[in-house]
Amino acid sequence: MRRIIAAAGALSLTVLSLTACATPSSGSASCTRDVSASSALDLVEITDTPVGTKPTVELSAPVHGDGLSARDTITGEGRAITSDAQDVVFDLTVIDGSSGAPIAASGYTGQLSEVYPLDSWEATFPGLVDALHCATEGSRVVMALGPDEVTADTRARFGMAEDATTVVVLDLQKVYLAAADGAEQFNDRAGMPSVVVAPDGRPGVLIPDNDPPTDLAVEVLKKGDGEEVTGDVPVRVHYTGVTWADKKVFDSTWDRGAQPMELDQTIPGFAEALRGQTVGSQVLVVIPPDQGYGETAQGAIPANSTLVFVVDILGLDPAS
Repeated sequence: MRRIIAAAGALSLTVLSLTACATPSSGSASCTRDVSASSALDLVEITDTPVGTKPTVELSAPVHGDGLSARDTITGEGRAITSDAQDVVFDLTVIDGSSGAPIAASGYTGQLSEVYPLDSWEATFPGLVDALHCATEGSRVVMALGPDEVTADTRARFGMAEDATTVVVLDLQKVYLAAADGAEQFNDRAGMPSVVVAPDGRPGVLIPDNDPPTDLAVEVLKKGDGEEVTGDVPVRVHYTGVTWADKKVFDSTWDRGAQPMELDQTIPGFAEALRGQTVGSQVLVVIPPDQGYGETAQGAIPANSTLVFVVDILGLDPAS
């Protein structure tokens, strides 16, 4: 049977805790780079270095602009940013457009060590977030951010004038999925939960009235074509967890951002269910008590609980 149910027919069920959202799906087929590039960007001179290697950035004249302007000087062939909620890894160089003075730069160490939710930059460089819409992994993006594209507190911290334009050169090294984007699969095991998916990818879980499986049960709802989860490096996931008995959500990363998971530091059933899966997959897991928390209550989870997880595999993190 098809485990994934259209959200429109089931959003009235309170167990779902779904929030409909206009955020685009994580697929990049219909994503189009539509950020304008003004002639001011011609004043930004960048040495031709590989993405992830620190370039030399100089201005041939002061750069001034009222709004946002961006251009890809190198266009990568990787995954596109289609949602502000996606996690990303990038290096950047920031320059005062009025004086040409360098303001800040990341380490360019070659190690993908810092993973940021893209929307976390709204509080400092909101224009940067807009400039990266539909940018692809492996790209180098040069942007000129007008006064309204950088917060006043950020400009003050860097000692920039109120009307200054900020020049940013950004190397987009890794883009994680916003939600599982694999091909939907068919499963025929009776008595398993079903899943309802909102437009932003957030899942809700429908628990049937029958008794839960007594053994670990795993169904692949969507099959991704990305890298395999081996446990050698952390896997970054979204998940929603529900207790079978009371049909209540006890935890969801959709409320707080995607999380890295090290398989040797999670409950046995969760680790076994993810090992061997692929990035882009969505997995339904039913974990009996002996492979979960057993006879020990854990926060909102009562003792001897059968746990149900819907897990979206978004990408593999760098090694710790």
